[in-house]
Amino acid sequence: MDTDLEAMYRGILAGDQRVVSEEVEKALGAGVEPERILREGLIPAMRETGRLFEEGQYFLPEMLVAARAMKAALRVLEPRLAAAHVEPIGTVVIGTVEGDLHDIGKNIVSMMLNGVGFAVRDLGADVKAERFVASVRDGGADIVAMSALLSTTMPNMKKTVDALQAAGLRARVKVLVGGAPLSAERAREMGADGYAEDASKAARLASAWVGAPGAEHA
Repeated sequence: MDTDLEAMYRGILAGDQRVVSEEVEKALGAGVEPERILREGLIPAMRETGRLFEEGQYFLPEMLVAARAMKAALRVLEPRLAAAHVEPIGTVVIGTVEGDLHDIGKNIVSMMLNGVGFAVRDLGADVKAERFVASVRDGGADIVAMSALLSTTMPNMKKTVDALQAAGLRARVKVLVGGAPLSAERAREMGADGYAEDASKAARLASAWVGAPGAEHA
């Protein structure tokens, strides 16, 4: 990796928002293209964060501070990306399903997806099936991601899948689910395309679905 990107890469791994923001500003000032900063510096750092988490070298606090550092970098970079017409790798509509107010896991998944290059439309918690449908219909999406922590709210995931089908939108999107009561088998039973047990796997699977450069096949 070039030295003009290495410092921001390491800054994200360390979760240092100040350093990352300063290094992005410095790279832009030196004439480095915004898309190169994103694709060759920031996104690889978030992928490495995910790898370290999956291998047990990083834990949830390290992943969270890395995601926050990535968000700090994007606050600096996004206006330049927009001006350069750099497109996200895909769009994700995400939310915790109806009846469930738990959103910590969903928020981390949202940050990780954003960190690997997705545009993320976060609908929040206690999201009815109709809101997921409306967001896909009105704003477009490649992936619908749903979270549930309570076993009593898990059936609302299937309700949402069925609602997407009834609205004629199911074929347009992949459905990704996660949360404590879920398993790969339960995900298949409700008609989801995939299940992720943590934020790192969610980002890796979503990236593979859209054929993102550098994404591992999931």
